[in-house]
Amino acid sequence: MQLKDAQILVIDDDEDVLTALRLLLKPQVKQVVVEKNPNALQAILNKQDFDLVILDMNYNGLVNTGNEGIFWLNKIKSWKPATDVMLITAYGDIDLAIRSLKEGASDFLVKPWKNEKLLESMAEILAKKKKPGSQRIKLESDTQIIGDSEPMQEVFVKLKKVAPTDANVLILGENGTGKDLIARSIHENSLRKNKPFVKVDVGALTESLFESELFGYKKGAFTDAREDRKGRFEAAHGGTLFLDEIGNISLRQQARLLTVLQNRQVTPLGSNEPVHIDIRLICATNISLTDLADESKFRKDLIYRINTVDLMIPPLRDRGTDLSLLAQYFVKSYAEKYGKASFSLDPGFIKKLKEHAFPGNVRELQYALERAVIMAEGSVLSAEDLAFSPIEQQPETELKLKTTNLDAVEKNTILNVIEKNKGNISKSAKELGITRTALYRRLNKYDL
Repeated sequence: MQLKDAQILVIDDDEDVLTALRLLLKPQVKQVVVEKNPNALQAILNKQDFDLVILDMNYNGLVNTGNEGIFWLNKIKSWKPATDVMLITAYGDIDLAIRSLKEGASDFLVKPWKNEKLLESMAEILAKKKKPGSQRIKLESDTQIIGDSEPMQEVFVKLKKVAPTDANVLILGENGTGKDLIARSIHENSLRKNKPFVKVDVGALTESLFESELFGYKKGAFTDAREDRKGRFEAAHGGTLFLDEIGNISLRQQARLLTVLQNRQVTPLGSNEPVHIDIRLICATNISLTDLADESKFRKDLIYRINTVDLMIPPLRDRGTDLSLLAQYFVKSYAEKYGKASFSLDPGFIKKLKEHAFPGNVRELQYALERAVIMAEGSVLSAEDLAFSPIEQQPETELKLKTTNLDAVEKNTILNVIEKNKGNISKSAKELGITRTALYRRLNKYDL
């Protein structure tokens, strides 16, 4: 998005500041709205969507802690998660800046500002709104994939490139990250979208069921075969076959699957006549490619066959602001499902969500929010309404050990050091061997 197309809201209790920003921005943007009282924020945002809110951090002349700004920042993010917020204050402090960025602010500026710097920062924030893949993918089945974070944008870009082709796709990711939705999205955005989409959890099939389920059988092929039955390969003819948990099948099953994929033919049990199949193959697993490549566990020739293109789905803990977007979406959906009025999310509710590691990823978030909606008494969801299942609890160290991505390792290291030093940025920077400015940049980079 360009600056000239943006709608801007400015909240500041200083009339001179409002006048100065209105005069500066009016010729630069599509619309600028100014408001002195932050208590009017909800009413304004209910009437109109803004691309960027410029928010003062202090509204009490006697107290300059920035807490009021942080409070209203959390409110805006709970009401309008996709809205960018730039915080501005006359009392600049690096720790306050870090705190604001951790709470979801897009930038932090100190009064008096330089007009050129302000406009430059606004343009940078707004430019990110139209990055490739930043839009939600809407499926014909009314299923949505929600995500504006950088990791999900990368997934969307790759998905849009591969979907129109017939290339085999291997989807990788932890349990609960949404691999099923990605597979459906590929199908719905392909040339085969009007043909069948057939899903098979192959990891749950026994040796005896594997061939009959996938390849079908003829009447009399075994004791209970009372009629001919098509296998899943035939059922998916012309469309897409999605094999979930592919990493859990045995070596014998792998050999049979490889033969079918090479020959593009299946032979039903009890028959000698091969049946030609035309399918687009999508597979998914929560096992890493490195582990799959271990010849003792998985055939490399099968990996090459199913992995023309791979899509790595990021865990929820690496998706930054997507957490708030997903929370809003699921709360609204469950409120409608259970016939309840719409909910607003208390800042403490959002804070508690952000502090949880979500080892169960989006699936765990979904179940936690469903419980919160069901048990809630009023129209505001607070931290007390949020409870996490002990089933999904996982030692934090275990999560960290599983992370091999360099950015994720750096992010976790920074978080650990800051936590160890109880939020002291100077001590943390010294321990990490970098400057405070460098640490500030990294916190901004990882949306911490």
